[in-house]
Amino acid sequence: MCAYKPRIALVGGGPASLTVGNLLHKHNIPFTIFELRPQPTEEDLAKPVGMLDLHEESGLAALEACGLSKEFHSHTGVCSESQIIANKEGDVIYTDDGGVATRPEISRNSLTKILLDRLPPDSVKWEHKLISASRITSSSSGDMEIELDFDKHGKHTFDFVIGADGTWSRVRNLLTDTKPSYAGWQLITVTIRDVTVKYPEFAQYIGTGSFMCLGQRHGVLSQRGLQDSARIYVCLTTADEHFGDKLGLNNGTPAEAINKLLNDNALLGQFGPKVKDLVRIACDEETKDNPDAKLGIMPLYMLPIDHSWEHKTGATVIGDAAHVMCPWAAEGVNLAMHDALDLSQAIIKASETVPEDAASFQRRLDVLVEEFERAMAERAKEKAEETYNNGQVMFSSEDGATAMAEWMTSMMAMVMAQQAEAGEANVKVMPE
Repeated sequence: MCAYKPRIALVGGGPASLTVGNLLHKHNIPFTIFELRPQPTEEDLAKPVGMLDLHEESGLAALEACGLSKEFHSHTGVCSESQIIANKEGDVIYTDDGGVATRPEISRNSLTKILLDRLPPDSVKWEHKLISASRITSSSSGDMEIELDFDKHGKHTFDFVIGADGTWSRVRNLLTDTKPSYAGWQLITVTIRDVTVKYPEFAQYIGTGSFMCLGQRHGVLSQRGLQDSARIYVCLTTADEHFGDKLGLNNGTPAEAINKLLNDNALLGQFGPKVKDLVRIACDEETKDNPDAKLGIMPLYMLPIDHSWEHKTGATVIGDAAHVMCPWAAEGVNLAMHDALDLSQAIIKASETVPEDAASFQRRLDVLVEEFERAMAERAKEKAEETYNNGQVMFSSEDGATAMAEWMTSMMAMVMAQQAEAGEANVKVMPE
């Protein structure tokens, strides 16, 4: 390892940034993570949030490189890999127990916890809001630097900045003028805690893993989570980016929004009574848990499927900052952690081989990061196409449930055939 210690900043404190931090820390490469949110407490990290299924070639590979596989598996089991699909009347038309699945689920909060626990406490600067990122010339060395403006926390300069700051990344502005566009969906998220005790019938209905009820280009989806919770997602297809404001749904509590959601035939009015009851209960429970909270409808955004940029010295972006897409293929966190793994390897390699000065480090890193960005764009394009196609299956017809059930049946058959073929190959190569 050379004596020169590059000044590296990561903007954003999600899984991608924390993964990079873990991998750099293992190689004694200094870094600083800047995160907008306050530091989470143990109580915060125990709260129900979305579940993430990690894939062997990406999310799980990154955790293995961090040395966190054991910790990861200790946090799985909250949400099974089973799947249930129902039509808009609420009738279940497809189930599987997840028996051939290989993508274990972990809570986003649990993943954050295991990644944070391995980092030096002073490596993350909480409540730092990035106002702008710009390129400047160092007054002392004449080298190019990246200046980050954190408003009340001042301006700081770095040799290399990694933007892991999400959909509306400010670091991305250093690389490209391309902005995300509205994807055509609005997402409402509400939670039922202690669902097995409070509502055993609905706990059985939605199962121990993932549930989706699809129809009329809308959906009611669910995942089981921490605190024996059911995280309920209402997904509405609409061309109106400002749908929530125009219908007044953003102005009231979840409980106050129920009538508009469930009685309008253009929304969930024609869905079956059991599905409506599930949404009603979830909205009521969310309001009980958070009496002052507004409903909050989140428009979904995406970058172009083939999004890329010409490499520029001193900065790059990963995760949603590089390739935000809709959640229909469960690839977001996996792509982000794959990005983190590959980018960390580039930084580690550059740090091991360059002479002892910033300019040489940047020249070496430029070559490696440009290769990384090219590979990341190709990988992201493939997953963005998959995500788009899944969204079309789920929401482009009046009967998305049947389309999705047929797709799941074919996918499960393909996986089982691949596993059987792999098993036969293993038998053939075993010594007699």
